[in-house]
Amino acid sequence: MDIADKIAQEHSKQNTKAIADFIGTDASQFKILLDIFIGEDYRMVQRSSWIVSTIAEAHPNFVRPYLPVLVKQLHQPKHEAVKRNILRLLQFVDIPPALHEDLINICFDTLANTKEPIAIRVFAMTVLEKITRELPELQNELSIILEDQMPYGSAGFRSRAKKILQKIKASG
Repeated sequence: MDIADKIAQEHSKQNTKAIADFIGTDASQFKILLDIFIGEDYRMVQRSSWIVSTIAEAHPNFVRPYLPVLVKQLHQPKHEAVKRNILRLLQFVDIPPALHEDLINICFDTLANTKEPIAIRVFAMTVLEKITRELPELQNELSIILEDQMPYGSAGFRSRAKKILQKIKASG
C-alpha cells in the first residue's frame, strides 16, 4: 500500500482504519505516515492526523520516540486537526518529564482560549490533568481555570471538567 496515495483518496473512518491496520506496528511504515503528518501539504497533514492519533491509541509506546516532534507541531499547527489529534494522542501515552513544561504552557493557553474548538480544549484539560498527577502543585491552577469556565462551557466541556475536578479533589 502506498500510504500517501491511500490518504489522498478519501478522508473517512473506513480509510483511517484501513491505513492504521496496514501500518500496524511496522516502524518504517509509521515513519512514512509521520513524514506526511509533519509535511507541508495542508490536506495530507489534516488527513494523516487522525491516523496518527488512531495508531497512538492502539500502540501508545509506538509514538513515544516521536513525541518531541509532535509537541513541536503544537506551536504552529498547519490545521486544527493537527492540534486536536496530537492532544488526543497525548491522553494515551506516557509523557516524558522533558516535555512537561512545553505542554503545560501550550495546554493552559489552549484551555484558557475560548475561541479554540471545544474538542481541543477538552483534550488540553485531559493532558493537563495527566501532567498534574506528577506535578500536583499545578492542580490548583487547573481547578481555578476549570471552575471559571464551566458555566460557559458546552455539555462535553462541563462533563470532562467535573470528572477532572473530582480526580483532583480525590488526590488532594
